[in-house]
Amino acid sequence: MRVAVAGTNTLALLIAHFVVSETSHQLVILSRRAQPQLTAQGYQVLVVDYNDEHSLKHAVTGVHTVISTVTGGPELELLKACVAQNVRRFAPAEFEGRPVVRPAHDPLDRGKKTILDWLDFYRSRIESTVFVCGVLYERFGPGGLAQHQLGLQTNLCNEGDFIVNVRSMTLAAPVYDINHQTTVTICMIAAQDAARLVVRALDSPNWQRELLMAGERMTVLELTQVVERVRGTPFSAITWYYPASLQSELQYAQIAGDVPQEMRVHDLIATVNGRYDFPFPGNLRESHLTRDIRPITFETWLRNVWGNIVPVVPST
Repeated sequence: MRVAVAGTNTLALLIAHFVVSETSHQLVILSRRAQPQLTAQGYQVLVVDYNDEHSLKHAVTGVHTVISTVTGGPELELLKACVAQNVRRFAPAEFEGRPVVRPAHDPLDRGKKTILDWLDFYRSRIESTVFVCGVLYERFGPGGLAQHQLGLQTNLCNEGDFIVNVRSMTLAAPVYDINHQTTVTICMIAAQDAARLVVRALDSPNWQRELLMAGERMTVLELTQVVERVRGTPFSAITWYYPASLQSELQYAQIAGDVPQEMRVHDLIATVNGRYDFPFPGNLRESHLTRDIRPITFETWLRNVWGNIVPVVPST
């Protein structure tokens, strides 16, 4: 089949790599601009204008499956072009928690519900799935998600924006649930393993509405302990959040007009509410198509990316 990957961020290019290296499917990468370095590697790259329906229709002509890593208005226009050109399958740019657990008025939405509503509307004309990954390990790596050109339209993509800053060894962690128990839990996976699993799903005869995958499932408290163990030094500044203290933090941020902090607190509140948790290891990992894939553990991944970087602990 012919597969189109929309976007050129790290996750998109990992998916493209595994389509080429592990399948016999044809691949085309859709990009807003020419990518000579990718073309030099043998990839077919089509330059698309997301404001031009003819450009998009031409790009997806003859394509069986589109995997999107673009968001907002461009993604909606891409979806409409796919429907018009009879593309069989479409995977939106989700790759986080399950949509079903999100509130009706989700402050972290960024247009995602709109795409899902349109996919429901087009359900009889195009098959779709949401690839549910929980939290990508890359959120905790040097440079955060921004280093991989992911989440750039959010206030949540930089190093240290979520739970811990591994470089400075500081944390602001939502470890306590509403009953004051340290049971707040998240599922996580490395982008490389997520990409391999996504590519394996191409060969599934039927896509479920959600395809879940996780490399690790651990409590937030356990996550902080892994970070401390890997870095070999204690945290220099610690804030343990309860649901009530998160609400207070949110109010402070709103009063101060600090939108980045407001979004970070919303993300922590969503974490407490189970946004990034689901039955481990997920239905995609339990599929016969993926049983040979053994995702890297969070601790091993963390050692690989931070092993030669000395903690920068603020002086007292």
